[in-house]
Amino acid sequence: MPSWSGTLPRQKLGKHPDVSVHPVPLRASAPGDRRLGALTYLGGVRLTSRDRAFGGFSAMRVEGDRFTLLSDFGTVLRFRLGKDWTLSEPQSLDLPGGPGTGWEKRDRDSESMTVDPATGRIWVGFERVNAIWRYAPDFSAPERHVAPRAMRKWPKQSGPEAMVRLRSGAFLVLSEGVRKRSGANRPAIGLDAIRFAGDPTEAPNRGFHFRYLPPKDYAPTDMVELADGRLLVLHRKASLREGFTAILSVVEPDAIRPGAVVQGRELARLAGEVVHDNYEALAVTYEKDATILWLASDDNQNWFEQSLLLKFRLDLPPKGRR
Repeated sequence: MPSWSGTLPRQKLGKHPDVSVHPVPLRASAPGDRRLGALTYLGGVRLTSRDRAFGGFSAMRVEGDRFTLLSDFGTVLRFRLGKDWTLSEPQSLDLPGGPGTGWEKRDRDSESMTVDPATGRIWVGFERVNAIWRYAPDFSAPERHVAPRAMRKWPKQSGPEAMVRLRSGAFLVLSEGVRKRSGANRPAIGLDAIRFAGDPTEAPNRGFHFRYLPPKDYAPTDMVELADGRLLVLHRKASLREGFTAILSVVEPDAIRPGAVVQGRELARLAGEVVHDNYEALAVTYEKDATILWLASDDNQNWFEQSLLLKFRLDLPPKGRR
């Protein structure tokens, strides 16, 4: 029988978890209210399970009615979700490789995920080691990994928190925290950010640095690229008074240049009476002419947090108009 000292092993979700859905309104005080800034609420649910390893979702992919959620301890949850919010075919798997041995949670602190729709390849960002791993389609096997030199001095608890593969093949990666520059008394303006010219696991030294300036007291947790090339960035803040709140911003791609300080424009804020939690995952899909956004929250496996999955329509004017 194996023996060990120190930390307990990382919990793993059952292969076919029992997952339930519970509808949630946008505002409990006004169930019929669906407007939120540039968003229209189309519905949402709270996901629950009796499995103790359930939750902790930090990244998400949506393809039609098929959902893939990645937790920050290396668990992949898949299921189908009908138009009536009926959940079916839940199944889970463990990442087939990653930093360390996988024994401890910190070995699989997977915070970001992005996919190449043409090949099905998947990239995952690991926070504590500032590394990016590439997996074969459906997470069937690890293919490559790298700890880019450009990310080595990022805070171990703060990145790569948000990552997106652009249609051009370039990658954007954002750190969540601020680090002090060598010999400086104060941090530089904004957060560390990198635009890799291509797959970072193959060419980690091709690209450039820029800075990302999130809303005051907020940190980026995920981002997606829209069909017109604009970027949406999800941010969260934690406070004793409000708990977790979130801001969704739009970023113009032309603003991302070497050495630039890039700032988005707020589209919506999830706070106050609006259902809010620790939102860390963002995905975009399309239904006819509508742009659909999905938000998911990380409950940190705490009883006082929730695993929420919300659906919105994005009502954003065409590029170049406000």
